[in-house]
Order: sequence, then structure tokens, then C-alpha cells
Amino acid sequence: MDLKSPPLSALVEADRVHRSVYTDPQIFDLEMTRLFSHAWVYVGHESQVANAGDYLTATIGNQPVIMVRHTDQGIHVLYNRCAHKGAKVVGDGCGNNRFLRCCYHGWTYHTDGSLAGIPLKNGYDGTALNTDDPCNSMQHVARKENYRGFVFANLSVLGPTLKEFLGGSINSIDDMVDRAPQGALQVAGGCFRILQRSNWKIFMENLNDLMHPMVVHESSIEAARQQGRELPDGSAKPLIIKIMEGNGEPYSFWENLELNVFEHGHSYMGGIVSPRGNDPVFNEYLSRMKQAYGEQRAEEILSVNRHNTIFYPSVSFQASFQQIRVIRPLSVDRTLVEIYSFRLKGAPEEMYQRTLWYSNVVNSPSSIVMPDDLEVYKRVQEGLAANGGEWVSLHRDSGRDVAGIDVTSSKGTSELPMRNQFRAWQRYMDAA
Repeated sequence: MDLKSPPLSALVEADRVHRSVYTDPQIFDLEMTRLFSHAWVYVGHESQVANAGDYLTATIGNQPVIMVRHTDQGIHVLYNRCAHKGAKVVGDGCGNNRFLRCCYHGWTYHTDGSLAGIPLKNGYDGTALNTDDPCNSMQHVARKENYRGFVFANLSVLGPTLKEFLGGSINSIDDMVDRAPQGALQVAGGCFRILQRSNWKIFMENLNDLMHPMVVHESSIEAARQQGRELPDGSAKPLIIKIMEGNGEPYSFWENLELNVFEHGHSYMGGIVSPRGNDPVFNEYLSRMKQAYGEQRAEEILSVNRHNTIFYPSVSFQASFQQIRVIRPLSVDRTLVEIYSFRLKGAPEEMYQRTLWYSNVVNSPSSIVMPDDLEVYKRVQEGLAANGGEWVSLHRDSGRDVAGIDVTSSKGTSELPMRNQFRAWQRYMDAA
């Protein structure tokens, strides 16, 4: 760590954090070994490996892994490492193979990770290599759990189960899945990948930061309002315009939204724009929901309106518009964010088009909303390196939180989610 930085235990206080937590490469390395190696980290959705042999590569902290569907339909999460020379067995991305074959010397593995074959195997006759020893297979991560299609993994055998880890925030996953008339989701379309020139925590904090929208997104707000003014008199505003305009609500609106935080760093905020509609597509969707769940339960599901749910430290859900954003830290000042869209099984196909509209307007690298955030993240990273002060303030509404049984709440403009994330961060970083 930087010699000018306080010791690790003194970097986080109740209402401020030291700037080095965002800028020190050694702290980043410790996060990979202490935080990302002990928290439950999102890997992928079961629909991305729907068939035997389907695989998807990912990272857990700085560890490359493969999520793969075996012939018995079980899903495995394996370290992406050959037992021979250590090469990554498959390159980044996804695909389908009957076997996993290393690109270097051709060692081959079954899709459950077990060793399948070695070229010129007789070359090992009489040596100490034992092909039946599990160490000569691809290794499984310590723990893997699937909750309603979403696969998380943990590199440590210690700590809570996935359900215990998610706690009260788990119903945001339920909210997303229950919106499908058939009770299941499918990853659809491609993936937006955005390289952010900033520390991963800056992005995580911004997700439920409700003081920034009207400032950061001023230009896209005005563009949406201009489009609204050009609509013919009496015509209804398209949902896309409503979404973009939503960032321009006054401070009183944001203050009146509720923030809820949970143990282990998770949080969610109230919705900005209602996902409900009164058009033929939504009405057909509503009809199918009522057929599937009954009128009362369907209304209960669709009455939930949340914007971002953060499952710390790796993924954010936007259930109302069927989006998730996956965080892959690369270095102290580089973060890869992957954006996936989901199809609601049993819903009209036009509902998926609505999901794509939202993704393109808000989360696409070519949108006029996302670049606002990216520029701010970069400026924060650069500013934190300047000698203008040592501490970052998290004081807003400190001490005014309302504690419940397993949830703590606050007004929307509080910095409670950031303080909550750093409480979790400090527990992980101090545990080793």
C-alpha cells in the first residue's frame, strides 16, 4: 500500500473513506483475495448453458472460470485452467463442445471437469503422474449455487449459504423471475460490454446514488424534453422519452424515494418510471399474467416498482425492464461492465422489444445516457489521484437511518447505500 495511506483498518470510518481505497493497486489486489474470493459472485444464468456441452467463461475477482452444462444436465463452475501446463482451457466467450480441450498440448476434459484423455498417454507410463488423481482434472470452485436460474459461485468453503448471503434482498430476484408468466427467464440477444476507466466501487456506489441523475444527465434530459415538445398535441409520450426524462425529476422526488439496505452490502431503490402500461401489448401481457398467477397474485407482482438492486459486489438487477449489469474488476482503475437482457417466458414477444428499447436508451455504449456516467466515473478516478484532500465524504443523512429486523431504510438522497457497502467491504478486508 501507498506509504502515505493509513493502515488498512483505518481506511473506512462511519461516514467517510480514504481515497486510497479507489486508487491503490495493492488494495485492489487485496480485494481480489479477501473480498471476491469470499463473497458470492454472480457467474451467469442457466439459460446461457441450456444444452449439454454449452459453456460460458467468466471471472470471479481475478480468477478465470467456466460455467458448463454436463451430460447429466448439471451445471458446473470450473477454474479455467489446464492441469498440465496451466493454460486457460477455453478462450473468453461461450460455445458448445462435447469435451473441453486445452489449446496447448491437447489434454481433454469431460464437461464435469474430469480428465478424459492425454495425447501419447504412454509417455507417462512408469512416472509419478496418476491420471486417476483428481488433481489432474479441472478443479471445481469451492461452492456453486443456483437460485431461480441465476448461478453464483464462492471460492471459499467458509461463510454463509447463497440465500443467507442475499438475505432480504433476495426478493428482487423473485420479482424479476415472477414477472414471466411461465416463471422463467432466458438471456436473449447479445451483451453490451463497457470498459470503464475507473475503480469498480465507483460504479457500484453510483447505482443507488440519487443525488446525481439531474446533474450528470442534464444533456440527455433536455434532449428528451425537446423530443416531447415536438410531439403532436394530445399524443402520449413514448416510454423511451419518459425513461430519459425521469432523470430530471426535482430533488423532492428523489428524496421521497425509499432506499433499503441489507447485510453484506446489498441494497435497492424505488422505481423512477412505472413499468406498467395501458397499451395493447401490456394489456395482453397482463392477461397472460392473470391466467398464470390469478388476478390478485398478478397484481401483487406487477405492483412492485424498483429501479436498481445491488447484489454486492458483483451484479445489479433492473427487474422491471429485465436487465442486469455484471461487474468484472480488471485493475484498480479499469472495470468491465457487461449488460444482459432477458426474455420473459410466456410473455408477448413485443415485451422483449420493450426490454431492448430500455437497454439501448439507458445502457448501450452508444446511448446518450451512459456516456454521461462514464465521463463522471473517469473524472472521479482522476480527481482522487489529485492532492486536494485525503478523504471522501459519505455524510449525507448519516445517523438518520431507520433500522428494521433485517433491513435498514432511508430517504432516497441518503448516502446510506455507500456506507453500507463499505461496512461490508471492511468486514471482508479485515477478515484475513
